[in-house]
Amino acid sequence: MSFRVRPANNEDFQSIYEMAKLTGGGFTNLPPDRGSLVDKLIRSEKAFQSDVEEQSDQLYLMVLENTDTGQVRGTCQLFGMVGTEWPFYSYRLSTLTQTSKALGKTFRAEMLTLCTDFEGSSEVGGLFLHPGERAGGLGMLLARSRYLFIRQHRKRFGNRVLAELRGVIDESGGSPFWDAIAGRFFGMDFREADEFNAMHGTQFIADLMPKTPIYTAMLPESARSVMGVPHPSGRAAMKMLEREGFSYDCYVDIFDGGPTMCAQTDSIRTIRDSHEFVLAGISDDIDTEPMMLAAGRLTSFAVCYGHLGQDPDGTATLDSKSAELLNIRPGDTFLAMGR
Repeated sequence: MSFRVRPANNEDFQSIYEMAKLTGGGFTNLPPDRGSLVDKLIRSEKAFQSDVEEQSDQLYLMVLENTDTGQVRGTCQLFGMVGTEWPFYSYRLSTLTQTSKALGKTFRAEMLTLCTDFEGSSEVGGLFLHPGERAGGLGMLLARSRYLFIRQHRKRFGNRVLAELRGVIDESGGSPFWDAIAGRFFGMDFREADEFNAMHGTQFIADLMPKTPIYTAMLPESARSVMGVPHPSGRAAMKMLEREGFSYDCYVDIFDGGPTMCAQTDSIRTIRDSHEFVLAGISDDIDTEPMMLAAGRLTSFAVCYGHLGQDPDGTATLDSKSAELLNIRPGDTFLAMGR
C-alpha cells in the first residue's frame, strides 16, 4: 500500500481546499475558506519548524498522500494546547436534584452550563478522508498517526487530549441545537456562525452567549434529542476514539451539541502500546500481518503500513516499501503498532 501520512506543505493547499468543500458544513477545523486554510498551513509550517520542546498552542496539519500518484486524499490536525488565544468553550450536561417535603416528591433537572474545563488540554481534530478512499484501513491510519506524532513529540502536548465530534446537522445545513439556544442570541444561522467561528475564533461567544445555566426541559425535543449525538458520518470516528480509550463525559459542543471525547494522553492505546525498534535490515521476504509504522521527527515525520519482522536481539526488519515511505535506513529508530 503506497499511502503515507506526512506534514502538510504549501503545495497541498488546493487538495486540502477541495476536501474542505466536501465536508458538508459543521467542520470547524477544516473550513472551505481559502484565507483560513492558508493561515492554517502557515501556522503549521512554523510549528513543524520550531525547536521549542514544550507545550504551546501550536497547530500541526498532516495529510494522507498516495505516493504512487502524488494525490492528497485525507487530512488531520493536532493542537498542542487549546484555550490560549481564545477561550475554549463547552457545555457541560449536569443534573440538579431538588426535593419538596410538602409534595413528597424529588425532581431532577438536567442543565447545560457554559464552561472552559478543557483549557490547557491538547486536541486532535480536522480528520477527513476523501470519500473515494474509505476502505483498506486508511481512516485508521490517518486517525492514529496523530497519536504516534504525540508519542514522538510528547513534551509538546498536555496530559489530556480531547476530540470534538461534529453534531447532527439537518438536510438544509442547519443545526437543531444551535437554533434552540445560541441562534436566539446571535442573529445568525448555524452556517453563518460556524463559518465566522472558523475564521475569527470564539470570542463572539464570550461576548454574547448567556452565562446562566440552561434547563434542557425548556428546549424543544429536536434539540434535546441531538445533545451528545455525533453526526452520522462521525459514528465510525467515535468508535475509533473509544477504542483508543477516549470517553464521553457529558461535554457537548456549543454550536451543534456534538459530543466532546477526552482521554489521558499516556493512556491512549496507540501511545501506550506502540513500541520502538532499531531497523536492523530490509527484506521483502517478511510474511507478517501489516502493522502501523512511524518514523522521523517534525518535518521528517511519516506514518504508513508495512511488514515487520522482529529479530531475537530486539531489533527489527522492514519490507523495502515501508522503509522507503518512512525514509529510514538500518540503524534508524521507528515505532510499530498492531492494527
